[in-house]
Amino acid sequence: MDGTRSKNGDETRAIGPEVDVLVVGAGPAGSAAAAWAARAGRNVLLVDMAEFPRDKTCGDGLTPRAIEELDRLGLSNWVLQHPTTKGVHVFFGWEKGQRVAWPKGSFPRYGSVVTRTELDHRLTQVAEESGASLLLGHRAHAARREEGRIVEVELRSTSDERPVLVKPRTVLVADGVRSRFGALLGRQWHRDTVYGTAVRAFMRVDEQWEWLVTHLGLSTPEGDHLPGYGWLFPLGDSRGNGEVDDSPGFLLNVGVILYAAAKHPANTSLKPLLDHYLAEARGRFGLRGEPMQVKSALLPLGGAVSPVAGPNWMLLGDAAGCVNPFTGEGIDYALETGRFAVEHLDEADHSASWPHRLNYEYGSMFSASRRIARGFFKPKAFEAVGGAVIRSPHAMDATVRLMANLVSPSDKGPLTGLARIGGTLSQRRDAHRPFFPLAEADPPVPQPL
Repeated sequence: MDGTRSKNGDETRAIGPEVDVLVVGAGPAGSAAAAWAARAGRNVLLVDMAEFPRDKTCGDGLTPRAIEELDRLGLSNWVLQHPTTKGVHVFFGWEKGQRVAWPKGSFPRYGSVVTRTELDHRLTQVAEESGASLLLGHRAHAARREEGRIVEVELRSTSDERPVLVKPRTVLVADGVRSRFGALLGRQWHRDTVYGTAVRAFMRVDEQWEWLVTHLGLSTPEGDHLPGYGWLFPLGDSRGNGEVDDSPGFLLNVGVILYAAAKHPANTSLKPLLDHYLAEARGRFGLRGEPMQVKSALLPLGGAVSPVAGPNWMLLGDAAGCVNPFTGEGIDYALETGRFAVEHLDEADHSASWPHRLNYEYGSMFSASRRIARGFFKPKAFEAVGGAVIRSPHAMDATVRLMANLVSPSDKGPLTGLARIGGTLSQRRDAHRPFFPLAEADPPVPQPL
């Protein structure tokens, strides 16, 4: 790799052909993994095909779970320079709504909203500040394997296709929901479970908000009910992705997510659905102007991909399907899996340990939430149940805690026990247990690392 260099502030340094850890993808999962691996004394190369800062389709919301991970990385003060949220204002339909504060427990009691353009750029800087080398404008093109182990990765410059060869000890794959490099390693997406299609845009309002707003249940202009929800998240005085207009007012990230499965295909175009949702919301919430920077994405949910690991490689974050099946949120899991993966670097083989670790951390919640999310396929029944739940503050608090996965193993009480039991029973019925290709015996509980 002679002559290939990594930018680090105003300095550059050469990157050697052999690295301890190659991280493919510099989103939250990849940058977090690179930062933690470098802090652990590893020689780390973080690669991404984009040049940063760059935009990414996302709702931009940061749950208290994500806030905790950013705190661990030393970004507490940076986060507080952005809008903070008190909780979620949940609506079933347009008339029945209730504000639910972020719950007490082991996580911080506030969230935030930060564009992925800004968040991901800052996280790449954290990775570099931690000691990782950063190589932008290069994609992971091919991998040479011997007995399943990756012994060499060919990187290609996106500008001139010049090849760069890297010999890593471990490869952490964090290249997003489509995970092209993961596909080279055999990754498959199991669409028999719930998955999502989402579209986001930016709009203006006159006042700064302190709550995330969600509307559970969508409808078409013709009045047909659809499985999904809409959102309005406050970005404050952000410039969005840097390409929105500079008119006065505060910015919102607005969007809709539509759920589907192999037996319940999504046959509705997202853009007209977004337009209808925003038309309904405009007068009620004071939206101004037209939607800006409209972009869509496809989301594998709840660990519905496999394999997620091989002898010396692991999939992280969105690439591993670590996306909340009910909310479509994945930043918190991305940051967490980046940290968890570094705890496994010294293992001789990740093929079994990594899917078991992911299942231990998320399997019960993902499995149960996938089943609950299927309730969206019966919108009228879902709204009827939701209408009953929303009348009880205690039920709403429990619902937000469970659906946003704000229950940790250290939390005590009946809700934590109920979540564990329900998740265990759900997994026993799964044809595709989260992170595994087929139904298997209950995975062993790993020992504390």
